[in-house]
Amino acid sequence: MRAGGAFSRPRGGSRTSGTAPRPRTRRPSTPWLYLAPALVVLGGLLAYPIYQLGLISVFHYTQAQVSGGEPTTFEGFGNYSRLFSDGQFWEVLLATVVFAAACVVSTLAVGCALAVLLTRVRAVPRLALTLAALGAWATPAITGSTVWLFLFDADFGPVNRVLGLGDHSWTYGRFSAFFLVLLEVVWCSFPFVMVTVYAGIRAVPAEVLEAAALDGASQWRIWRSVLAPMLRPILVVVTIQSVIWDFKVFTQIYVMTGGGGIAGQNLVLNVYAYQKAFASSQYSLGAAIGVVMLLILLAVTLVYLRLLRRQGEEL
Repeated sequence: MRAGGAFSRPRGGSRTSGTAPRPRTRRPSTPWLYLAPALVVLGGLLAYPIYQLGLISVFHYTQAQVSGGEPTTFEGFGNYSRLFSDGQFWEVLLATVVFAAACVVSTLAVGCALAVLLTRVRAVPRLALTLAALGAWATPAITGSTVWLFLFDADFGPVNRVLGLGDHSWTYGRFSAFFLVLLEVVWCSFPFVMVTVYAGIRAVPAEVLEAAALDGASQWRIWRSVLAPMLRPILVVVTIQSVIWDFKVFTQIYVMTGGGGIAGQNLVLNVYAYQKAFASSQYSLGAAIGVVMLLILLAVTLVYLRLLRRQGEEL
């Protein structure tokens, strides 16, 4: 104790006052260093093709330019102007949006329902259902489309015989053809949702589900009020993936409707772009359709993520 009544800091031993040592923080650039190799690969596989797609879309590029018979001329937004003034483009865009939305909703409903079912059955049925789902997921799109065409064939298909529909053609009508393709898309897409959501459900503490059951909540109420909010980050991932996959469906439509249906009644944007680019040799117009599809998917994804951020969800 110093003269004048002031206490001096004790020497040696642990300090009883003062600032605690700051925790070591990770540099902001450290995550980017880990992501750098993947970003380089993605840049080569995605960035350059997207750049070429946008470049072709602003030039007049047809078979004459490919063969070297005519020079390539810059058109700016001329291809987009012709595209947006085409009434068929807007019809195909509307059909694509409605069809993709129906596929996404159906895929999520079937996948989530079967994920909940997996938690309710025993080991052997669960293994059989999982293997069957993975078999559908692993089947190539062209193979699955061919099998579904045979099942619903007007002459030899077993579905018409079981339902007593005679020689009814499922691919003749516009809505029945879209419905048939929707069934095949859901069949090959729901396993991803089922497996992902099932893994998320297994990570939920059992005490939470038991407490909800003891409170008298039904299975639907448990899913809506307990599981769905806890699985929202997982549902965001599977929803965005389904939107991207179903919006750019090509193989199923092309194979099952013979290239877009009678008089193009079953065209979607991907098949429409293929017809413009390769069937009509208007490569620049097909590239413009591809750019429009890319922008639509980016806008939908960003808006969806922004809405979730506003709700306070951590992704």
